[in-house]
Amino acid sequence: MPWRSSSVADERINFVVAARTGSRSVSELCRAYGVSRPTGYRWLHRYYETGSLTGLVERSRRPHDSPRRISEDLTSRIVALRLIFDWGARKLQAMLSREGYQVSESTINRVLKHHDLVRDSQSHPSAPQRFERERPNQLWPMDFKGDYHREGERCCPLAVIDDHSRFAVGLFAVRDQRSSTVSGCLVTTFERSGVPEAILTDHGIPWWSTSNGHGLTRLSVALIRQGMRVLFSGIRHPQTQGKVERFHRTLGQRVDYHGWPQTLSDWQAAFDEFVEEDNYVRPHEALAMAAPATRYRPSQRAYQATPAEWIYPEGATVVRLNRQGSLDWSGRRYFVCEALANEQVRLEPCDDKMLVRYRHVIVREIDLTTGKSLPLVLHEQNAYL
Repeated sequence: MPWRSSSVADERINFVVAARTGSRSVSELCRAYGVSRPTGYRWLHRYYETGSLTGLVERSRRPHDSPRRISEDLTSRIVALRLIFDWGARKLQAMLSREGYQVSESTINRVLKHHDLVRDSQSHPSAPQRFERERPNQLWPMDFKGDYHREGERCCPLAVIDDHSRFAVGLFAVRDQRSSTVSGCLVTTFERSGVPEAILTDHGIPWWSTSNGHGLTRLSVALIRQGMRVLFSGIRHPQTQGKVERFHRTLGQRVDYHGWPQTLSDWQAAFDEFVEEDNYVRPHEALAMAAPATRYRPSQRAYQATPAEWIYPEGATVVRLNRQGSLDWSGRRYFVCEALANEQVRLEPCDDKMLVRYRHVIVREIDLTTGKSLPLVLHEQNAYL
């Protein structure tokens, strides 16, 4: 059985399901889950309030109204003055004050940056707050860099980074972004560095599917079979992939400086050289000027070419999905996920809902009254630079 790896949202859902099935009292559950009774009752209230287990997924902390928001007239005036004079925020603040506007220098800078009116040579941002996992192999962000084209030759760099150490566990020069191509790269990486606890991707091919409403593809299901959690970056939230984006930026600067290789094999040779330098030689500011190799060690979890059959808890309700990835239950058919066709899943009733799990991953909530099938997808929000 792979290691236990549950998110905060998973724990909330498990808590509510256990409370509603009456297996234990709320007080006992609070002690078992290590939360206070007010917290436990707050989770139950949120479930009652929304009528869905999806309401237990972390809510956005963004305020409904921003106290820093300024009027459209003031925004337009800031942009107009910038285009006319090309002044910085301090001078623009003085000009706006003469016109009767009271606005801070930081607000002006924010407006200029939002409208792409700050050149790199004029921008001096402070270092952002950094988030990272506590140890190696807890999370591997991965993503493609923009394509390189030259005389009909295409190169799509695929990078896989360790979140804790910034160590590049894989950098591949490939011609396409197909599932089979990415799968081969990942198997090579797993065989060399072991299997991480979780992988973080964006909502692009081949990891994310828009056809089934959940995001699972054949590739992401294959990763789950290795005991990993597959996390998706927040939609329109590129900071989530900040470490791999920063790695790509450094790679792009290196490529531009040394010149583009001619063939795909030349690209791979250049990437291998870059990874060696970046992992073992280049000082990283985020690591107190140390090299990533000083903080990285391979995972002790070995890659399984043929993963063992998952063993669900004794007494659990386990069914096999049909060839379309749907569930036949009590005379009705409910869609779950086409990438899970013919797979066994676990069903857990909760009031008039049915929770569907595949191995260690919560997949769906099905409303047995309306037949509506809702995804329970968790997004990773703390993988910044």
